[in-house]
Formats: sequence, C-alpha cells, structure tokens
Amino acid sequence: MSYWHALLLAIVEGLTEFLPISSTGHMIITSALLGIPVTAFTKLYLVVIQLGAILSVFAVYWRRFFQSFDFYLKLLAAFLPIVVVGLLLKKHIDALLESVTTVAVMLLLGGIVLLFIDKWFPQEDPQEGGHPVTNPSFKEAVIIGLFQCLAVVPGVSRSAATIIGGLTQKLTRRAAAEFAFFLAMPTMAAAAVKDLYDYYKDAKATGTDLGHLFTPEQLKMLALGNVVAFVVALVAIRLFVGFVTKYGFRAFGIYRIIVGGLLLILLGLGTNLNLL
Repeated sequence: MSYWHALLLAIVEGLTEFLPISSTGHMIITSALLGIPVTAFTKLYLVVIQLGAILSVFAVYWRRFFQSFDFYLKLLAAFLPIVVVGLLLKKHIDALLESVTTVAVMLLLGGIVLLFIDKWFPQEDPQEGGHPVTNPSFKEAVIIGLFQCLAVVPGVSRSAATIIGGLTQKLTRRAAAEFAFFLAMPTMAAAAVKDLYDYYKDAKATGTDLGHLFTPEQLKMLALGNVVAFVVALVAIRLFVGFVTKYGFRAFGIYRIIVGGLLLILLGLGTNLNLL
C-alpha cells in the first residue's frame, strides 16, 4: 500500500463513517478498485484510521461528554450487545470483510430500506401535540445497541443500523444521528484495540521482532490516515446532521441503490472486484 492509497482510504473513511452508506463497504470497494494488495497491515489500517474519524465526534460535541454520568451509562448499555456479537462471530465477520458481493447486496437492500424510512418513522410535530424524543432511556439505548449488531455484515452501515434503531424508539432524526455518533466512539475504539492486539499476537507467533512491529513507513501511513480521517469526518458530521434533519434519508437510499446495483452489474459481467 502506498501513501497515495493511504490518503484516499482515509478520505473515504472520513466521508462515510457517519453517513448511512457503510464506511467499511466503501473502503472495501475502494481497496478493490485500487488493487491494493492483501496484507495484515492493510486490513489493520482500515480499522485503525476509524479512530481519527471518531475523535471528530468529541471535537464537535465535547460539551455533551461532560454533562452527566448517565450519558456514559447509556452508551455502555448500547455498546455491550456488539461486544458479545463481535466476540462470538469474529471469524465469520473477518470472512465477510473479504467479499465485495456481500457489500453490494447489503448496499442495495439497505438503500431500499432508507427510501421508505422517513415514511415509516415520520417526525412528530410538537405543534400538533407530538412529543419527539431527544434523549433515549436505558431500554431504548439497549434496543439501539441491538440494531447496531446488524452492522457486523459489511455494507449494512453501522451508522444506518444505529440511526434506524433510534428512529424505532421515536428519537428525532437529529437525536438518532447524534446518538449513533456517540456510540461509534466505544464501538470503533474497541474494534481498533482488538485488531491491534490480534496483529501483535500474530506477529509474536511468527517470531517477528516486536520492537519493529511497524515499519517507519507504516507508522507514517497510520498517522496520515488518522489525521485526514479526522479532518474530513469533522466536516461530514456537521453537513450530515443539518441535511438529515431537514431532508431525511431518501437521498442516501438512492445513492446506496445506485452503487450497490452498479457493483452487482460489474460482478455479473465477470469483473474481478474481490481483491481483498
């Protein structure tokens, strides 16, 4: 993987991490189209640069992290289901991460869902006696966490699954999106730590000098990727919240259907995209 590859993947990560279009799916597609070789470091890079993206959440919403201890308890309640699912299905998840076909199908199906999600869960108008929810209860947080578990399948989109979970609990679009952002922080951090540990364990098993776990070039790529993902995600978060609050999710559904459909057509024509 070159520095150019690292830069492009970081931009894709920053743009897509918090949009309901699947950041993992888009990075898999980008990697396949760029012909990036399969290595342990490449797979690790795709996960670790998510740390840069999630740090943008703290930069935008830092005041929310100092309001109450209740905030952290609800995040923990929503986070625990994905921990259990991740530990139980780790090998199966890793296998799915190698399939562009899986990404294409999930993008398409998820897009169809997003086409109708605004009709299924219309926003309640306070002026008409509605009571929109802006802060989930513990029970609602757990349910949202269960929805997040759907995102272990690449192409589903962690953001989309979590936001839809929030909408089923009558959260406003803004509140559902913001809770999805907050929940991304422990989820992505745990995934990065787990992958770093596995990378270390595999290196140790092969007798690699642990003092040279990463080459200087790889460390620079990781630094570059995290910085770029942070900056791009910072912009993406602000634009996304304003957009969905006003217009809803239909545009993202159309985008997913187009991308998923094109990928399936290419795969059907025999194009080799399963490079990861």
